[in-house]
Amino acid sequence: MNYRIQDADIELLRDAGVSEEDITHCAKVAGKALELAERMSVYLDSEMSVRGALFHDLGKAKTHEIEHGRIGAELGKKLGLPEKITGIMEEHIIGGLTEDEARELGLPVKDYSLKGLEEKIAIYADRLVDMITEGLVPLESESTAETDFEEILMIYPWYGKNEPTLNRYTGCHEEIQNLIRNASSAE
Repeated sequence: MNYRIQDADIELLRDAGVSEEDITHCAKVAGKALELAERMSVYLDSEMSVRGALFHDLGKAKTHEIEHGRIGAELGKKLGLPEKITGIMEEHIIGGLTEDEARELGLPVKDYSLKGLEEKIAIYADRLVDMITEGLVPLESESTAETDFEEILMIYPWYGKNEPTLNRYTGCHEEIQNLIRNASSAE
């Protein structure tokens, strides 16, 4: 893993009008994505995962509503961000929506499902950072968010949203934690 968060990307968020509070959140999510990726022994596009995590809330420069993912992806395209990164930005809403869910939420109808490990890492990191920083969940340590992830989703509906979302988040959790365990046992 050789990619690191770039100061120029932080400035790009700032120049786009993202609040300092949201930039702090985005940087924490990118840092968590990097940390998770470094704990795995699989090939992945670290730049895509980390930059996707960093820019996931770019749309909050315009709105904090559910369409911030779509708006952020549009802004990202105008800023010249690669399509893989703008895809993460658009698909991160509620962990990757189905076409039916998008329709119900009034978003453009399309499949927002998470397709690759890089996307899943960014979305999982976002959920973990929320659990760690929002103070709604009593955590013994930052790692408790990972070890108790599924339980937290069940106890705090804000994090799990609904059954389809809960299943997507737990699927990301299980896949990533299995890759981390496999990397640890290979050492």
